[in-house]
Amino acid sequence: MSDAPRPITILSVDDHPLIREGVAGQLALQADMQLVGEAGNGREAVQQFRLHRPDITLMDLQMPEMGGLDAIIAIRSEFPEARIIVLTTYAGDVQALRALQVGARAYLLKGTLHKELLQTIRAVHAGKKSLSTDVSFQLAEHATDDALTAAEVRVLRLIAEGHANKEIAAQLSVSEDSVKGQVRNILSKLGAKDRTHAAMIGLKRGIIGF
Repeated sequence: MSDAPRPITILSVDDHPLIREGVAGQLALQADMQLVGEAGNGREAVQQFRLHRPDITLMDLQMPEMGGLDAIIAIRSEFPEARIIVLTTYAGDVQALRALQVGARAYLLKGTLHKELLQTIRAVHAGKKSLSTDVSFQLAEHATDDALTAAEVRVLRLIAEGHANKEIAAQLSVSEDSVKGQVRNILSKLGAKDRTHAAMIGLKRGIIGF
């Protein structure tokens, strides 16, 4: 009988086949890892997790049908010990914080996969948590910022969609003066020069867009 330890079983979730192929190629070269399943969206991820019960799940965030955050919540509601690593192109601090709050053990940028994927899988499997360096910097930079209120996030999302204050007021059933006040607060809290700049910051940091 072999004394070799059981390999770390891994589920790869991403709506881009090329990303999944790249991950599979890396894992195939590792004696201590085994890819047991793949999924192209959050719903498939939940199904594949139930089927394979992997040690580690690699989870994209922005996917059709069900996104990564909702999939993490669904999986961990059934399997609280699930160890999930987020793989994303977004370094936004708000998005990263959201993922960690719902139970992700690590947050990894796709641009660093070749350098960080394998060591992150091993670290999370050993019970540790991990963040990409860029994400750590983002979290530290904005740690003391005033967060936008839920109402301000709604207004920022509508600004990003190109709506004027009068249109936003109509959609939210509030006065235009109320919207103007929220816009002032948004610009101040985000350190934005104008509405367009605020929308760009909101998207970059993951405040809106998911």
